This record gives sequence, C-alpha cells and structure tokens, in this order.
Amino acid sequence: MKRGAAATAALAETWGSLAEVCHDLASAEWLLPTECPGWSVQDQLSHLIGIERALMGEPPPEWDGPLGDHVKNDFAAMNETWVAVRRAVPGNDVLAEFRKVTSQRLAALAGLSADEWAEVGFSPIGQVPYADFMDVRVFDSWVHEQDVRLALDRPGGGDGLASHIALDRVRGAMPFVVGKKAGTPDGAVVRFDLTGPGDDALRFDIGVEGGRARLVPAAGTPTVTLSMSSVNFTRLGCGRATGDAVEAAGGVALAGNAGLGRTVLGAMNFMF
Repeated sequence: MKRGAAATAALAETWGSLAEVCHDLASAEWLLPTECPGWSVQDQLSHLIGIERALMGEPPPEWDGPLGDHVKNDFAAMNETWVAVRRAVPGNDVLAEFRKVTSQRLAALAGLSADEWAEVGFSPIGQVPYADFMDVRVFDSWVHEQDVRLALDRPGGGDGLASHIALDRVRGAMPFVVGKKAGTPDGAVVRFDLTGPGDDALRFDIGVEGGRARLVPAAGTPTVTLSMSSVNFTRLGCGRATGDAVEAAGGVALAGNAGLGRTVLGAMNFMF
C-alpha cells in the first residue's frame, strides 16, 4: 500500500474507532477527565475537530474567555480555542461534527495526487512530505483515541494500521530517550518488551556505543528489560503518565539493572 493511501486508511480506522467508542455516551461520560491536563473526553474530540478544520484552511475561532492553567504556550493557546468554544455544546453534537469533519478530510485525502503526497511543507516535526505529516496525524489521533478509551475504561483500537504507525513513532524516539535523556552509559543495552494484540506486541533493544544510542539486534542478556503493555509504552512516551505512577500501578516490570530502568522510565516522555 502506498504511504499516502496507508495514512488515509489508518486515519479512517482510528477516527471510526473513536467515533464508535463515543457512540451513545451519557452526559457525565463526555465530561470525564482524560490524562491530557484540562481535557475531558469531549475536549479530545473537539481538539481533533480543530486540527482537521485548520488543515482545511479554517481560521481559529474567536474566544475571549479563560483558557486554563494547562495552556502553557502560544501554540497550545491556538489549539485550545477550538476546544473552549465547544465546551457548551452537547457531547453528541460534538460527535456529529467530528464524524462530518473527518469524513470531509478523508474525502480530500483520497483525492490527492502522488505529487501532492510528496510535496514538502510544514508539519509539527519540521518540513516534510505531506505523507509524513499525515503519519503524524495518525499518531496524534490514535493517541487521543487511547486517551478517551482509558478515561471510559473501554480498551481497544489495537493491532491495526493506526496503532502500528503510532507505536513505530514512539519506538523511533527511544534512542533519543535512552541515549540523550537518560544518559545510558556505553555498552549498556535497554530492552523494551511490549505486550499487546497482534503486531502491537513488540520486543526491541536499544544499545549505546560510542556515546550514541541506536536500535540493535537482540543478543544475549540486556542490561535492563522494561516490560509493559503497548498502551503504557505510549502513555509514557507521550507524557500521559510518569514512570513512577505506572510502576506503582503494576503497569511495568523491571529485570536487570533496576536503577537504569527507572532512569529510562523517567525520561520516556519525548513530546514537546
């Protein structure tokens, strides 16, 4: 499958899954807090609506009310206006808008040419081809789907195109986490052993050689093994929870050098 087509299919998958899990929610369920500071279940959908409307060329809505202490910078403030203006809207109406907007976006993506998918332009990760940007949208959308599922205690959305793209992006950040953020010493190998449905179950090693961390072939006994679910791996990588909190809840097991393992766990948030 071509990359543009794969991203479109993955977006259809995660957006459809999110809409389905929010079908027929009670009023109180829409207001449940998620692990994104300041955001409820409903706010998660409002955020995704705002991003996709912005990509369709719409300006941010006007909002002169408070944004909340969780808004720390101008970029977050711009995103928050899309959320704030929808807090007075019933959750089911927000869901209907989410379905409409995502349908429009999928139709637009389906009509892109190969040249348009390859065109380099702005994205949150720098100037990249549009197909790369849409992979980021898959990652973001799937992570927000998991935020909602966790808040509602309705797990799912795994072992699909979207989860594979999202988990691959988190895995791709682990050399930075292990080497730069955690300061893992030369010669050490950190193994991540993830459980999950189907291909969401991953095992990979990050080794440090010459001061640089990289993915290495599995060999022998690693310095430390971090065992967790693919969802907890995502939560830690995206800053939804701390390593201490996940370990205290029994969501991660350490084997080998536990001190190094806890240092890596504490450094796993790679999001800005």
